[in-house]
Amino acid sequence: MKKERLLVLTLMMLIAILGSAQKLNTLSKKEKKQGWELLFNGDNLGGWKLFQGGEVKGWKIVDGILNNSGVGSDHGGDIITKEQFKDFELSLEWKISSQSNSGIFYHVQEGETKKIYETGPEYQLLDDLGWPTKLHDSQYTGSNYAMQAPVRAKVKPLDEWNTTRIIVKRGKVEHYLNGKKVVEYELWSDKWYKQKNEGKWKDKPLYGMAKKGHIGLQDHGGLTQFRNIKIRKL
Repeated sequence: MKKERLLVLTLMMLIAILGSAQKLNTLSKKEKKQGWELLFNGDNLGGWKLFQGGEVKGWKIVDGILNNSGVGSDHGGDIITKEQFKDFELSLEWKISSQSNSGIFYHVQEGETKKIYETGPEYQLLDDLGWPTKLHDSQYTGSNYAMQAPVRAKVKPLDEWNTTRIIVKRGKVEHYLNGKKVVEYELWSDKWYKQKNEGKWKDKPLYGMAKKGHIGLQDHGGLTQFRNIKIRKL
């Protein structure tokens, strides 16, 4: 009898846990009250477009998970939201494959460049441990790519989902990885301009200058998967 009761209790607990688990790509009542909006519904890319226009190609949705092409290049497959955002909190989950490279962009502008990373700052996504070449500190996952290096960032194994948050408010930017703040900087400050003018972006006048823009996801090489992409305006 004791074994039977234990089995019944275990089953009841499992049912309760499964019943309370939030479905992929949905918002809870609390999140809705807080102003969160879904950027990806798990069924289609209705709120997205190809950077610089055109039909989204290569990206696939499998069981509610957004997959980039897995064979991306320097430009041509990156996607952006149709809507633009100024101050916001962005949250999403992602998983990357071996030796893959991707990124999340914000304040992206279209028009004068074919390369998304020459316009909006990038939260770097990378297979840090398996990357075949030497990396600079500001190229690791969670960095503001080619600008601020992440501090005490811990990426999960390749087969596990990571959580990213990006907060942009009145020029102040924070990057979070798996619940920990790993980057903090201030757009358009003297320190920021000094870094820009002395580094990779010194000859890229558009980089980081927009006060408002699109959110972007990169198709840059290898497979990266995304889910639970949501945002709230601040």
